[in-house]
Amino acid sequence: MALSCGSCTVGKATASLALKKDETLASAKSAVIMSPMPRVEKLSIAGKKTAAVAVSVRSQAVATATTKRGAEVEFESKVFTKEKINLAGREEYIVRGGRNLYPLLPEAFKGIKKIGVIGWGSQGPAQAQNIRDSLAEINSDITVSIGLRPNSSSAKDARRCGFTEEAGTLGDVTTVISESDLVILLISDAAQADNHEAILGAMKPGAVLGLSHGFLLGHLQSQGKSFRDDISVVAVCPKGMGPSVRRLYVQGKEVNGSGINASFAVHQDVDGRATDVALGWSVALGSPFTFATTLEDEYKSDIFGERGILLGAVHGLVESLFRRYTAGGMSDEEAFKNTVECITGNLSKTISTKTISTKGMLAVYDSLSEEGKKEFETAYAASYHPAMDILLECYEDVACGNEIRSVVLAGRRFSPKEGFPAFPMGKIDQTHMWKVGEKVRAARAPGALGPLHPFTAGAYVAVMMAQIQVLRLKGHSYSEICNESVIEAVDSLNPFMHARGVAFMVDNCSTTARLGSRKWAPRFDYNLTQQAFVAVDNNAPVDAAIIKAFKTDPVHDALAGCASLRPSVDIAVTADADYVREELRQ
Repeated sequence: MALSCGSCTVGKATASLALKKDETLASAKSAVIMSPMPRVEKLSIAGKKTAAVAVSVRSQAVATATTKRGAEVEFESKVFTKEKINLAGREEYIVRGGRNLYPLLPEAFKGIKKIGVIGWGSQGPAQAQNIRDSLAEINSDITVSIGLRPNSSSAKDARRCGFTEEAGTLGDVTTVISESDLVILLISDAAQADNHEAILGAMKPGAVLGLSHGFLLGHLQSQGKSFRDDISVVAVCPKGMGPSVRRLYVQGKEVNGSGINASFAVHQDVDGRATDVALGWSVALGSPFTFATTLEDEYKSDIFGERGILLGAVHGLVESLFRRYTAGGMSDEEAFKNTVECITGNLSKTISTKTISTKGMLAVYDSLSEEGKKEFETAYAASYHPAMDILLECYEDVACGNEIRSVVLAGRRFSPKEGFPAFPMGKIDQTHMWKVGEKVRAARAPGALGPLHPFTAGAYVAVMMAQIQVLRLKGHSYSEICNESVIEAVDSLNPFMHARGVAFMVDNCSTTARLGSRKWAPRFDYNLTQQAFVAVDNNAPVDAAIIKAFKTDPVHDALAGCASLRPSVDIAVTADADYVREELRQ
């Protein structure tokens, strides 16, 4: 798909969104209700000479992966069984995980003696421990080592988790990179952008670069650069924050296959091993199932998704609804319960019969009374297009590189420069609403899920469906759509907001996600408040076409297929969790 940053021109996947000059706004909106799936800090990296060429100007790719997209991405494994699934009439291929597959890891990791995990942020602790524990179960002699900056404040926590200098499992970034056969790069995206030449230059020829996010590719593309052509480049991207990856892995030690789904991509393969290395990595993380994508599709859907319903949109939505309900006479505590607790509890918890995760969005609607359904429809129809307006803008900002550049620049503002002071990320849970939430949680009975408010449910599902439609029109597979728009939200992220509020959810995620949520949440708040809810208050008629499209959307069948692959264990998040960011522990 061709992209041009200057004008944000996109390729064929957006053709269905193009409007002829004589088309009306109404017809433009109806066209996107539903359509079928289209066919920072500086690192201290010193003491070693880098390779002659760390990053080359883009030229003819060497052994790169297929350029097919979505469900058409192809892969073959010599180690793991590829399984065909049908999601809403589209055939896709996955690899199921499970602890029974751990004995296959030595074959998948053939030629790898040392795995270097670089960084200790959201994903680093989880992935390093999961891989180490999985290899230990089969008595593998593959070493998992952590690479950190000299005098890193994270070293203490890494030692607490069993990685030490004495054992050779904790060391300087450059040393670990240069000695590793698989380098899993998990430092912040902004740090990757600013330090990629030194990082890639320290890798030995024939090594595998592992990413859990396609951000670095997007940055290189914006600079007209590519990866070194003598290394393989793969990605394994868990569809959940790092603490969820670790928590479900630990819980799943008693239930085979419990964990967080992941996508994988092979961007560059120099020796034919890349696919099995990536799949072995995903299996070692505990992924229940792994689906194929491309590195480009991954970063577009992921950066977009976390600014959308996963983090930014849900944050903006609940703040908007809280003000609406209190202005209408609802008490602060009841307003919090009917916004945040409704979404994070009744809509998300898998122990409920009204859950999105196991029963789907239609089950939420069908569980309502006739009056409740009318209220749901009113909120849904009013919210759908205002949400899509922001979501489409966000996706295209990601696709053309604007959002990537924004993250890089924000990371550079974390430290003083050019006479300006440092501007670190501020807190997002200090306002009255979130203080009310602390009282609500303190008084909440164990296992309480909160009410199911039809208007809240309708607005939330509308934003979720709008995100699904944007990804669908942009050519993503149903595996990617369902995980990035629904499964990750209700199974991985919302439980953290339920446990301790919005900051506990957002700030346990990556720096890129945290920045994006802070930037885009106010946009959703504004659009929903100024457009959607004003339309409701003005008694605008419910658009029957929007409601019909929701009820008949093929994504419901796709979600049912994904739900059948879901592990039986639900994440258990406690307020005193020790698997979260150190600064967020109680």
